[in-house]
Amino acid sequence: MSDIEERLSKAGIQPTANRLLIYKKIQSFEDTFSLYDIEDALETLDRSTIFRTLGLFLKKGLLHETDDGSGSRKYCLCTCADGGKHCAHVHFACTVCHRTFCIKEMKLPLFSLPSGFQINEVNCVLKGLCPECKAASTSL
Repeated sequence: MSDIEERLSKAGIQPTANRLLIYKKIQSFEDTFSLYDIEDALETLDRSTIFRTLGLFLKKGLLHETDDGSGSRKYCLCTCADGGKHCAHVHFACTVCHRTFCIKEMKLPLFSLPSGFQINEVNCVLKGLCPECKAASTSL
């Protein structure tokens, strides 16, 4: 059994050929990606298959989703070691090239809410210039 098959099986996912192909492509992305990125890279698969698979991976804790303000869902491979309970980290959205990066070294603080409130999700996106765009803007 391959590493990908084992990972999917441990998450309770039947490792079909399409799921293996999609997961392998996801592993090749360094940071966040969108449905379009997968669709563009895997032209032989239809959009609905990719969308359903991403939803399954998200539900089973293999991916996490972030809202970077672009209006497009962005996903990132979950590398948390705590069994799919996502370790919260910050994302950085570049306002020039529109890429979104996972900043895994920067953890979110604990939040203390008033009685009766419950946090279900935290999304922290910092916006500015990525190193490449910053270097390009200073060299002009």
